[in-house]
Amino acid sequence: MNYDINHYRSLFPLIKNGLTYLDHAAIGPFPTPVRDAVYAYTRKKSETEPNVYLDFLKVVVESKGRIGKLINAPKERIAFTDNTTNGMNILAAGLEWKTGDRILLSDIEFPANVVPFLNQKRHGVEIDFVKSRNGQILLEDIERAITSETRLLSISHVQFLHGFRSDLTYVGALCRKKGIIFSVDAIQSAGVIPIDVEAMSIDFLSCGCQKWLMTPEGTAFIYVSEAIQEKIRPAYLGWTSMRDFFSDFFRYRIDPDPTARRYENSTLNVAGIYGLNASLGILQEVGIANIESHLASLTQLAMDHLTEKKMELLTPREPACRAGIVTFRPRNSQELFEKLKAEKISVSLREGCIRISPHFYNTPDEMEKALSIIEQSL
Repeated sequence: MNYDINHYRSLFPLIKNGLTYLDHAAIGPFPTPVRDAVYAYTRKKSETEPNVYLDFLKVVVESKGRIGKLINAPKERIAFTDNTTNGMNILAAGLEWKTGDRILLSDIEFPANVVPFLNQKRHGVEIDFVKSRNGQILLEDIERAITSETRLLSISHVQFLHGFRSDLTYVGALCRKKGIIFSVDAIQSAGVIPIDVEAMSIDFLSCGCQKWLMTPEGTAFIYVSEAIQEKIRPAYLGWTSMRDFFSDFFRYRIDPDPTARRYENSTLNVAGIYGLNASLGILQEVGIANIESHLASLTQLAMDHLTEKKMELLTPREPACRAGIVTFRPRNSQELFEKLKAEKISVSLREGCIRISPHFYNTPDEMEKALSIIEQSL
């Protein structure tokens, strides 16, 4: 391990309160720097300076720079929104569709990466679904599903239930070769495994920040490449979408900013972005590669134990095909979930399965504690 885990564990008061938190794929806790950043903002608003706008603009720029480093993108290509779904809606509703266009998705996506595209069927668009095999989306099946009418492919980097991790470099290269727009839902990967939008040929990316990025709900970001921005005609625009929006208020105009800020229509989630900036500072201090390596170790521990106990695993066994999620189907999922909860161990109950999702500050001892209770329930 290349970081002092005990130092970072001290940033999570829930540990002192006896909680073993292994549910980051559902929602992330606030480390103290995130809590303190949000509190400092609200206290300032309440006690000394209600109008913090100019200070906030500096945090916006800093946060976009940190997001840029997270995904290898210029900060000008980043915009804030409120959730993954509305990020996807910017793309889905902004493209000019024609009858016969096809969109390619998979059959194990979270609805946030499906519904915005299904909504385009009213424009005559057809939706195709790649059928997964044992919780995995095989590259050959993606390639086989592409037709001459396929205009866009959208996929989650890591699938929410099975934890399957797609090879985005391969998929992106395939889309680039075929002239297909490549869209990614990164809510289950950003902050825990490396993302490189250039190397992966990603045109558009949407990511809510309330899970692995441990940020207040209602905070999300999108990445929009310059090339795809030229193809998007925003369904919604607001006064802050405009170039030089804070000057000459009565010069009503449609003059979108040349950067991705054009997709920020009005007031942003100020408290959420303060929290996000603090969280990104922590994660990048630890190092995303270090986090990926630590989670690989923890998830392998869980996989080995569950395999030994002959549990039905939904998560792929190959380390390269997973990130921070381990999901299995016990015979008594509800009972086991309640047992873990009674022992102050937080996991998710999804589709009759138990989903475990540790983070960089969790230890092997915590994982062993959860696995011991699982074993006792057999």
